[in-house]
Amino acid sequence: MSEAHLPSTGSVEVVGPDAAAGLVEQVARDTEQEARVEQLLIVLDIDGTVILEDESLSPGVVDAVEHARRSGHEVMIATGRSWEGTHGILDALAISPDYVVCSNGAVVLKRMDEDGQQYDRWHVETFDPTEVLTLLLEHLPDARYLVELPDGRRLFTEHLDDWNLINALQVPFAELSAQRVCRVVVVAPEQGEQDFVDLVDRIGLTQVTYAVGWTAWLDIAPQGVDKSTSLELVRTELGIDPAQVMVIGDGRNDLGMFRWALENGGRAVAMEQGPQEVRDAAGEVTASVEAGGVAAVLRAL
Repeated sequence: MSEAHLPSTGSVEVVGPDAAAGLVEQVARDTEQEARVEQLLIVLDIDGTVILEDESLSPGVVDAVEHARRSGHEVMIATGRSWEGTHGILDALAISPDYVVCSNGAVVLKRMDEDGQQYDRWHVETFDPTEVLTLLLEHLPDARYLVELPDGRRLFTEHLDDWNLINALQVPFAELSAQRVCRVVVVAPEQGEQDFVDLVDRIGLTQVTYAVGWTAWLDIAPQGVDKSTSLELVRTELGIDPAQVMVIGDGRNDLGMFRWALENGGRAVAMEQGPQEVRDAAGEVTASVEAGGVAAVLRAL
């Protein structure tokens, strides 16, 4: 075949090192811009989502979180736990997100340094717990009570093995309502989960937001406050489109953030072992925490 019949292949230009470096930087900027456009805000619950009951990590979750981060997504935590019970999970997942939602949305912490060693309480919601504590004590005199104060300290009436009591002080019941709090936690080991659900329906808790846990665990936040209210503040601050949100959880305290994500065109994923009402509220269901459900979702991104 003669040279005249060869297909056109374009041209090659040889440039110097400085020009080549400039081209590489331009490609990097273009790639970075594309990543920003497609960036997801991925919100993970902790208990029953990224960790098992024995506090071990769900299979494959660390590598899957790293995969999501390398793909340009923002991975953060939204949990019912206080900060004392949360920062160790961030270390285990090897993440230091800009924001962390704790205490079922009553507390948002903001990262203040590059390596994630310092977080400050950026947004805090409080309420007067006197009325709700008085009402609950009347019906659950033998329960164990804990309140979280605006500065992160916690006060409790009786020790419970499941509670992380770092930065906590045991006090008489009357002292729990001496000041405004971020949340109230009530545990009644002799009650079943359905017993708690029925009690809440019977006595009415109209001045607060509440969530019943899998066991006889009641978590009470200020009225109108749940994970979704704080996540909306975070999403706005980060400048992420509402439709670019994905939330993953397993409990009734995740229902608010499920609704928030779905109503704005995002994704809500429930863990397979969650209660039926939680799975029904989600747009998708993944495998159980024991089977690595979060890892499966993140690996598919």
